[in-house]
Amino acid sequence: MPRSTLHEVQIHPAVRGKVASHGSDIIQEVQAAVAANEIVVVGMGMNPFPRKARKLLDAAGLAYKYLGYGSYLSQYRRRLPLKLWTGWPTFPMVFVKGVLIGGADDLERLIAKGELGGKR
Repeated sequence: MPRSTLHEVQIHPAVRGKVASHGSDIIQEVQAAVAANEIVVVGMGMNPFPRKARKLLDAAGLAYKYLGYGSYLSQYRRRLPLKLWTGWPTFPMVFVKGVLIGGADDLERLIAKGELGGKR
């Protein structure tokens, strides 16, 4: 599933490094968490949906790693590279076994189908 992105030849050589490295620290932090944990929830404060995802996982008895980055107004610029990297427009971003499965509602559907295990 290819997504449109600006091709490298359409980016001036003087700014390619800046484009390539923008947000690399937060992306690498999430990548490391995804590699080290079966389930990762990336969220933010004051948003009820990351909280919903965590409650669903807790109720299902599933272990997870939570990464929280600011709230609606704080750290929004820092979170933006995560949206650009994944293509997922909202928080939370839920990863299961290295795969982005979507947000809280998507997680809820997978748990209801029994696709994630946990207690019944």
